[in-house]
Amino acid sequence: MSKTIFRGYFGTYTKGESKGVYSFALDTEKEELTSLEVAAELQSPTYVSISENQKYLYAVAPGGLASYEIDAESGGLTPINKVDPREGTPCHVEPNPANEFAAAANYHDGTAVLYKVNPQTGELIEQLDVAQQEGGGPHERQDAPHMHYSGFTKDGKYLIGVDLGTDEVVTYEYSDGSLKDVQRFAASPGAGPRHLDFHPNSKIAYVMTELSNEVLVLSFDQTDGSFELIQTVKAIPEDFKENSQGSAIHVSSDGRFVYAGNRGHDSIAVFEIDPETYQISLVEYAECGGNWPRDFVLDPTEKFVVTTNEESSNAVLYKRDAETGKLSAAGSTLHVPTPVCVKFLK
Repeated sequence: MSKTIFRGYFGTYTKGESKGVYSFALDTEKEELTSLEVAAELQSPTYVSISENQKYLYAVAPGGLASYEIDAESGGLTPINKVDPREGTPCHVEPNPANEFAAAANYHDGTAVLYKVNPQTGELIEQLDVAQQEGGGPHERQDAPHMHYSGFTKDGKYLIGVDLGTDEVVTYEYSDGSLKDVQRFAASPGAGPRHLDFHPNSKIAYVMTELSNEVLVLSFDQTDGSFELIQTVKAIPEDFKENSQGSAIHVSSDGRFVYAGNRGHDSIAVFEIDPETYQISLVEYAECGGNWPRDFVLDPTEKFVVTTNEESSNAVLYKRDAETGKLSAAGSTLHVPTPVCVKFLK
């Protein structure tokens, strides 16, 4: 009998009624989001990530990171430890595939930070290195570096940093515990790159820009870590002139579709990927079911998508057509206080 209940987690801002990290369940048979509970009380854990072995959850926390052991049955989180040697709170965290390192992106001071992890216990051991970005851009929000994403390549060879403030995608080597800057890709001035996701073949990356609200299609050289621009596509209609800012971006595991979040236009843009060129073409704009879609995720079956709408404090369930890529509202919504990110256990 196939699995029908999947556990997930929301990272939130605790500036209102939120208490921290929330767990929830998706019932794929009933097409319903259920069982919202506080899983860990923590100050503004806006981003969380789950280890490849599904045993540990890492959350951004004031001054650094916090780690938790996951109870897959209940969704409960047992605190392991925190490391907090820095000022401010990161905006992104991700462990590497082997769960030996974790990386954090710090928007406010423009840094990528590398931490040592015990892969057997999930314990955060220490901060290893800090890569400080320099510079800025022409937009009023680019007065300084603003690292927004730090994620590892699927083979674990590189750490990729995405800097909204300097319009750069930076490739680091890190295996010796130090962050070595080996390649830099420069986006158009003022684009404000925010998040990145790789195609399953690892040779193509799709970058969401926040300030220009575009999707960048980049080729990736796995031998030297360099990126090259293939295509730039607007993620909102050309005639939409109100404020809109790009948020999250995700690629389906079959490599056929890209999904991009638009805050302001309040939509998820669906793009089809050309299997030969990897360029993208618009399929539709799906309404996000709320206000300011900060993140979204495809569930483990990829038959559903869950969006988190920060300003309307809700999470919305969508059915996903695997053949067309299109999204349709499933009619299930959860009240989640100021949600930011959403992740599933596999």
